Amino acid sequence: MTCFRRTLLAVLLVFAPGIAFAQAPPARSANPAAKPASAASAKEVATALPTEDTVTAFLFQMFGYDPTITWKVSEIRPSVMPGLAEVSVVITNSQGSNLNRLLVSSDGKHAIAGEILPFGTKPFEDARLKLEKGVTGPSKGPAKAAVTIVEFSDMQCPHCAKASPQLDQLLAQEPEVHFVFQNFPLPSHDWAEKAAGYVDCIGRASQDAVWKFIAKTFEGQANITQSNADEKLKAIATAAGANAEEIAACSSKPDTKARIEASIALGKSVGVNGTPAVFINGRNAGGASGEVQKKMVDFEASQK
Repeated sequence: MTCFRRTLLAVLLVFAPGIAFAQAPPARSANPAAKPASAASAKEVATALPTEDTVTAFLFQMFGYDPTITWKVSEIRPSVMPGLAEVSVVITNSQGSNLNRLLVSSDGKHAIAGEILPFGTKPFEDARLKLEKGVTGPSKGPAKAAVTIVEFSDMQCPHCAKASPQLDQLLAQEPEVHFVFQNFPLPSHDWAEKAAGYVDCIGRASQDAVWKFIAKTFEGQANITQSNADEKLKAIATAAGANAEEIAACSSKPDTKARIEASIALGKSVGVNGTPAVFINGRNAGGASGEVQKKMVDFEASQK
């Protein structure tokens, strides 16, 4: 299971009665981003968005039976499918936090927990083109490869750390693949955005050092906390061959933060709502095994 990518349906199955979990009262979330934005496009005008209070009240009815389940509405926006609103919610229990997505009907009476799949003779082409034009992260492999793999990752996500060796093995087996690493720090992680700034700055300074930094950060992930993140990340940057002081200063600059926000926006535009999200020529294959991902790469290469 990928980090923060379980659907609400999965959460309902996991948070079964009889297991000790969590709760929050139906109060307004402190996150201003969760409030519906004013309609700025025809699509937004046509889509009725639920209020944050309504979503919170719904979640209270779903999980209010258990005082150990908490939640926070992180975003409410029009879905890519007309007539549906997309609601992103972080749900937390003793096992950790998960970012979940709900699709709410325009009449506000029904919700779907799950994913919307692209459809057509080339269902992944739109995502492939968006990624081709929008990726800015560190990369390796031939730039004009027949197959491009884009990973959206969070340096604090344990599932990303576990998935990293699988991707390394895949890239070793497929040397002609072009690979791009994109930052996607999750809002529920307290030092992920800081680490993303280090990845961005080191990547622009040295392609060799950035891969060492990513690998070493994943290796030492369990020992990094919000309070010691600066110290730990500087030490890892130094061990990777980067100038730690320069990278630390760079990581907090407005243009660095803007690039991270742009990377997050790019991920959301192709349906990323958790990490790791791995795209093979635009197809989201993050939940597939290494064997299946290799078959997808070989299949895509055969189409060229």
